[in-house]
Formats: sequence, structure tokens, C-alpha cells
Amino acid sequence: MNIKQILAGAALLLPFAVTSIPSQASASQVIVNPHSINRPAQIIAKKPPQIKRYAPPVKKKVLVPAHWEKTNHGRKWVAAHYIYK
Repeated sequence: MNIKQILAGAALLLPFAVTSIPSQASASQVIVNPHSINRPAQIIAKKPPQIKRYAPPVKKKVLVPAHWEKTNHGRKWVAAHYIYK
């Protein structure tokens, strides 16, 4: 092998060799407690209070099928119709 090839190979491998050396931070223990209490995240900025506005209840159209109704004079046939509930 040529000396130029050896130096070029060393120059290319040097950054990978330096990054693979273990550091003090990677050797520290990481403690994970699975039974810890889940606490809500801290609120950084409070939102302004929302103004509650009156919203009337939504009425839906409901089909009442045809039926017989009792009256004082007997029974009366009532055709199918829609009512709002």
C-alpha cells in the first residue's frame, strides 16, 4: 500500500473513531421509575377566560308515523307528520 492511501484512510476513519469513544455522560445511569405518579405538565401561559354564550338547544325533526287517536266521538285517523323535539 502507498503511504498516501494509508494517510487518506486514517483521515476518513478518524472522525468515526473519535465519536465511538465512550464519554462520561453516556456512562451515567438512567433510572426509569415505572410506578411514578403522572403529574400534569406545568402551565406556561394562561389563556384568557372564554365567554360563555347562550346557545339555544337544537331541535330535530322527528317523524311521527300514522296512527289512530281516541277522541270523545270515537277514533280518528292521523296521517304521518313531522314534529320538532
